[in-house]
Amino acid sequence: MSNTPFIFGEGISPTLPFTLHEHIIEDRGSRYSVSYGLVSGRDDIKAVLKTLKQPKHYQKADHHSFAARIEHEGAIYETKSDDGETGAGMVILRIMQKRDVRNCVIVVTRWFGGTKLEGDRFKHIQDATIYAVDQMTN
Repeated sequence: MSNTPFIFGEGISPTLPFTLHEHIIEDRGSRYSVSYGLVSGRDDIKAVLKTLKQPKHYQKADHHSFAARIEHEGAIYETKSDDGETGAGMVILRIMQKRDVRNCVIVVTRWFGGTKLEGDRFKHIQDATIYAVDQMTN
């Protein structure tokens, strides 16, 4: 039995360790930003989150939901976190899978505006994630 990696294409990866796009979506007082970075392991994911949370207004954000996909020896490893925004990590991860984003963490940050957005919050998380992926390919 051979140990051949299963690589099915190049995929999309960011070129920088950290990129931030602020306040790209606003709805009923809630604001969303998206950030992403090039990662190769857990320590890199932690470093991106630490960099993101350095500014005081990001420390005060209500949610930093994220997903990451890392390629290692032909396998793709995935992780996600909702950070209190139930289901958000999976929304981010599904888009990353569909667009074949690799060696990347995408973080969608939300400041709650006082009005529950119900299902619209998933659309905003999806739109922020797609925006990030599109920025990586430009």
